[in-house]
Amino acid sequence: MKVLIIGGTGTISMAISRALAEQGHELYLLNRGSSNDRLPSHIKFINADINNESDVSEKLGGMSFDAVCDFIGFVKPQLERDFRLFNGKTKQFVYISSASAYNKPPSDYIITEGTTLANPYWEYSRNKIECEEYLMKMYRDNGFPVTIVRPSHTYSETSVPLGVHGKNGSWQVIKRMLDGKPVIIHGDGTSLWTMTDSRDFAKAFIGLLGNPHAIGEAFQITSDETLTWNQIYQTIASVLGVKLKPYYVSSEFLAAVSDYDFTGSLIGDKSNSVVFDNSKLKRAVPDFKTEIRFERGIRNTLNYVLLHKECQIPDEEFDSWCDRVIAVLEKAKEEIKNG
Repeated sequence: MKVLIIGGTGTISMAISRALAEQGHELYLLNRGSSNDRLPSHIKFINADINNESDVSEKLGGMSFDAVCDFIGFVKPQLERDFRLFNGKTKQFVYISSASAYNKPPSDYIITEGTTLANPYWEYSRNKIECEEYLMKMYRDNGFPVTIVRPSHTYSETSVPLGVHGKNGSWQVIKRMLDGKPVIIHGDGTSLWTMTDSRDFAKAFIGLLGNPHAIGEAFQITSDETLTWNQIYQTIASVLGVKLKPYYVSSEFLAAVSDYDFTGSLIGDKSNSVVFDNSKLKRAVPDFKTEIRFERGIRNTLNYVLLHKECQIPDEEFDSWCDRVIAVLEKAKEEIKNG
């Protein structure tokens, strides 16, 4: 297949780019080139900013593709641009949406593609819903060959997946674990969640490319392994060889006392118990199954992160914020106990 990926070097898309290249597909990446050195050299790179529509149109010329995949479309005007650029020039347009778009709070913990899309807590998710609705309208009105993919919490070798972290990612939480400090876990850690290794995600995603059953449809791609947040944090600590010191704080409190978007990322997503039913995906891609349990996948991630300084981005502001939250709550406990 001749495939164009817009982006192609992110947490999810890097694994897809590598797998497509290894399988011998004719792969083009359209991006600004900042991380392309981590990919096989025989991939064809189109160095451009997708937001510069005239420049992209000129560089693409009369090229057409079997599939175009947009990993960095977040708001409706970006998808309107994609329609102008690729209508009539691709047999399939794959849009990467988000499982956070599903109804919050969920009416049922079992999530399927038929679950209502509605998230009053997170603008990011509402924008994804608007993008999906626009693309499906283009499919109905113009025959634009859309496939929508909804990932949930997907991680790669460079990204440690956690619930409560700062603006610079999860490294500071890992450092707190290594330093023997308590780490904040939202709620009581017993809500259900799903972590998906990007290599498993890539297998399912590629199975949808060129797949006639995928046109005009939406698919969620997640692992079938369900974990509590306690299990997630404990697994990470065990791989690190340290004792986990959890400090439980309600999501509502965390959202109220920080500038981090915990209203969206926790109340609108991670604090809810969800179990994904991937039956629809498996009907479309019958040979797909997830093979990487979280314990094995996160071991690979942590080994990589601990060996690569560029993945160890400090976040002293978040570290200090965690200490303040814990200190204030401990003081409140003492004041209440002592009358």
